[in-house]
Amino acid sequence: MVDWTPMDWEELVAVASQARDRAYAPYSGFRVGAALLTDDGTIHGGCNVENRSFGSTVCAERVAIGTAVASGSQRITAVVVISESQPPAAPCGLCLQVLTEFGDPDLRILLVNPEGERQEHRLEDLHPHPFEMPQQGLGRLSQ
Repeated sequence: MVDWTPMDWEELVAVASQARDRAYAPYSGFRVGAALLTDDGTIHGGCNVENRSFGSTVCAERVAIGTAVASGSQRITAVVVISESQPPAAPCGLCLQVLTEFGDPDLRILLVNPEGERQEHRLEDLHPHPFEMPQQGLGRLSQ
């Protein structure tokens, strides 16, 4: 069951917005910022980093996740993604799959834009059928 208790998103929105301002997007001009809250109460931010070889581009959400993991956190409890699109853009499929590794299906995701539009979703609603590895002795899934 989803916990839709009111949440103060403002600190996460501020961190995501600051990260978006630092995005490196000289090719698309599409700047994205993300902020995530981990189970220990820490907020980690990230921005998209483009590359002229587009396959080397890294999305804001995965930058924030990598920062969290490098800091010792592995459970995400909330995510904010800010972009300049209308309506606010959702994470791409690759980022949603990575979020399933570190968040529960009920993970709360807030999509925002600078105009103030907000959409709150659950991870499971945005990515209802994530890839799952068989549990045949494969790392974390077999533990």
